[in-house]
Amino acid sequence: MRNAGKIVLVVAAALGLAACSNGQEPSSYPPGNGPTYPAPNPAGATSASSASSAAAAPTAQQHECTADDIKVTGDYGSKPTVTIPDTCTAPTKLLTKDLKAGSGAEAKAGSALQMNYDLYTWSDKKDQQNSFGSQPFSFTLGQGTVITGWDQGLVGIKQGGRRLLVVPPQLGYGASGQQTIKPNETLVFVVDAVGVTG
Repeated sequence: MRNAGKIVLVVAAALGLAACSNGQEPSSYPPGNGPTYPAPNPAGATSASSASSAAAAPTAQQHECTADDIKVTGDYGSKPTVTIPDTCTAPTKLLTKDLKAGSGAEAKAGSALQMNYDLYTWSDKKDQQNSFGSQPFSFTLGQGTVITGWDQGLVGIKQGGRRLLVVPPQLGYGASGQQTIKPNETLVFVVDAVGVTG
């Protein structure tokens, strides 16, 4: 009987060694679910903190970018050039920065806006689309006819002003994406307020 107990212990030890002998670390991800870039953060998700910490682990030394980390060249009225850095991670909150202060009417909910814009995507740093050289884009602020990042981020811009907007996925096109915009993409806009009325 004592020998049977020893055999059970030896078998258990052998199985334990076999499980650890391949040198692989256990995965913290369920099968088929690795981190995505940028990590999705739907409202009310309970696993967002664990997913974001796992996604941030490879770049733990990097900080979250601020508006000052993004370089924009070009004057109001001309198509800008945007440089998105590699030294920090995509912002998780809406960022705005006035690049040129306007002197005309100030935009508020209900204002009719005419905007020129240039859109870059964060993950691939590509210039996706712009309205410079064509008709400005017209819409009414705060009516939900544009992405939430515009409805929130353009409040206070004055006619004649240029503003940088960095829009996180949940305030942009979210998990569905839009045409050439990938799902869960961070959007970088430079916008010129050509007209502000109301």
